[in-house]
Amino acid sequence: MNNTIKMFIGAGFAVAVAFYASSIIGNVSNSGFLVLAAVFGAYMAMNIGANDVANNVGPAVGSGALTITGAIVIASIFEASGALIAGGDVVGTIKKGIIDPSAFGSDPMLFVYGMSSALLAAALWLNLATWLKAPVSTTHSIVGGVLGGGIAAGGFSIVSWGTMGKIAASWIISPVLGGLIAAIFLYIIKSKIVYKEDTLAAANKIVPILVAVMAAAFITYLTLKGLKKVWPHIVDVLIFLPDTKKPTLLVALIFGLIGAGITYMIVKPRIAKKIIGMEPTRESINLLFTIPLIFAAALLSFAHGANDVANAVGPLAAVYDSLTTHGIATKAAIPLWVMVVGGLGISIGLALFGPRLIKTVGSEITELDQMRAFSIMMAASITVVIASQLGLPVSSTHIAVGAIFGVGFLREWLESKEMGEKQQKLQLEVEKQSRLKEELSVLKSAEDYKKQVSLMNALKVQKKKVKSIKRNIRETYVKRGMVKKIIAAWVITVPVAAVLSAIIFFVLKGFAV
Repeated sequence: MNNTIKMFIGAGFAVAVAFYASSIIGNVSNSGFLVLAAVFGAYMAMNIGANDVANNVGPAVGSGALTITGAIVIASIFEASGALIAGGDVVGTIKKGIIDPSAFGSDPMLFVYGMSSALLAAALWLNLATWLKAPVSTTHSIVGGVLGGGIAAGGFSIVSWGTMGKIAASWIISPVLGGLIAAIFLYIIKSKIVYKEDTLAAANKIVPILVAVMAAAFITYLTLKGLKKVWPHIVDVLIFLPDTKKPTLLVALIFGLIGAGITYMIVKPRIAKKIIGMEPTRESINLLFTIPLIFAAALLSFAHGANDVANAVGPLAAVYDSLTTHGIATKAAIPLWVMVVGGLGISIGLALFGPRLIKTVGSEITELDQMRAFSIMMAASITVVIASQLGLPVSSTHIAVGAIFGVGFLREWLESKEMGEKQQKLQLEVEKQSRLKEELSVLKSAEDYKKQVSLMNALKVQKKKVKSIKRNIRETYVKRGMVKKIIAAWVITVPVAAVLSAIIFFVLKGFAV
């Protein structure tokens, strides 16, 4: 499918959303702004699908556990299911408390301009980031959008700089935590299975435990993040559960432990049966992680749809609420049609434009196999659980990409001694460089000028050759160029979205006047 057809389908979805919004708003004043916000919301949802969802399925695709088509089908179904089943009834309109609602005074239209500009600014930045093949945080994008709209409406004094400082801290906390946890799990797999003399016996013992731990982690993660918005409804049905507004860590851990026990009992005999007749190779061990990776991709997608769809529909729900109530609310009910726009838009964006980022996350940062992808998926769930309980600000995008960095850098550390021909070649070239230096040193004392110049030029060439070989060795494991580009994109996400939002705010306000 070429880009023209993709853009036509995306535009068709946005137009359909606009028509529906115009048909339900009635005779409300400034109803055109709901249509506009609905288009922006549809555009934002598609860009979330194109960029953010790659983190959930990219490792599984890169490792070969899933094809791109299979990943898109699974993620689309579970993203939409998460949004519609567990997306919640109410959404915070001013994301993360980053600005004071008084910024908009008592004029609900200023609020409408601010939320609309936040949607479009975040979507434009995500669109650009996807084109640049840089996975970025959609939450940070919408935060930047709301920040810019709020500043344009009320000035810099309305910003909660403490909250913004926490968000900035997440640029470091998220990838470091994700990288460390992924590296720990990969090291466990290598030391307890791959480096053992009898790899099949080791796999028979360790893999069921690892899969059970994964089940515990994902059930805990899904309970805390994927079900928190519908927890009161669950408690009403399952009356034996604690009557709380959202699931507690204790309840989530109990669910996780029960799930781990059941998973272990199911997986243990299946692994024992599967390894019979298998070759004791790395490829065979990798196959044991394939099905867990597919489940992980599905569960991460469900949790993402339930938890992050508000990034697309929150400001749209806020605009709808303001136009129909003529007020400004810090929380707004989410009409079913708005949630459908979010869930369906994410799935459409993923199907049309997701493969670009899926390939980047799955194969263009470091080479992945099923063991490495398993470690990354584990980090994605465990890091969110740990950080949320410690009150640390984290980004799921930064965690997943940081986990990929961690896996790649661990490979460099563990396998640098096994580089074979490249390392031998490097050693020979370094020795040649040393000999040139010695020859040059002798010539300096003999004052042989012409030979000095010749040797100095040869030494420069040799240094470049050594540097090139070292760079190639590093690039085998982690592509430094991609790391730099992605980190740069993370750092500028909030300010770029904020500037775009402020500009759009003044354009919308001027247009209305």
